[in-house]
Amino acid sequence: MTDPTDPRTDKTLAFPPALRVHGSRHAAFVPLVAAAEVPAGTMRRVTIGELDLLVARTPEGIVVVDDRCPHMSAPLSLGSLDGCVVACPLHEGRFDLCSGGTVQMPTTGGLDADGTYHPTWSPVGREPKVDPPGLKAEARRLTRVRRFRYYPVRVVDGTIEAALPTD
Repeated sequence: MTDPTDPRTDKTLAFPPALRVHGSRHAAFVPLVAAAEVPAGTMRRVTIGELDLLVARTPEGIVVVDDRCPHMSAPLSLGSLDGCVVACPLHEGRFDLCSGGTVQMPTTGGLDADGTYHPTWSPVGREPKVDPPGLKAEARRLTRVRRFRYYPVRVVDGTIEAALPTD
């Protein structure tokens, strides 16, 4: 068995190039956190200026995305991580950090990244969610759950770095 804190196991997640954060192609790598501070199966929030990042160590490697739910921007660092899947603490959405996709739509429903509508739903054991018509229901119906955007990551001398867009 390998030691997840061993620098030789600091692989980074390969993500689809189309999901790269805009502007990061010509970005500068910035140190975020010591790799040993993000053991296997954990995640943490790192703030650089006004940018809040989620650094996670999944079974597929280290990943850096914005620390906000792709649904309504809640901080995912307050949620939980199970393998590659991060759960949002706000509307019970679950998102795959390894693919960028949605595993479970939020309880509020809405549009997925491809534009398919998903109705509101209630977790098992809870009363059915009533979604009265009106402006709020229309806003929920039109809220799109996006795919993650990834910051290129590398590990240098035991420090996780991400390519952040420069101004």
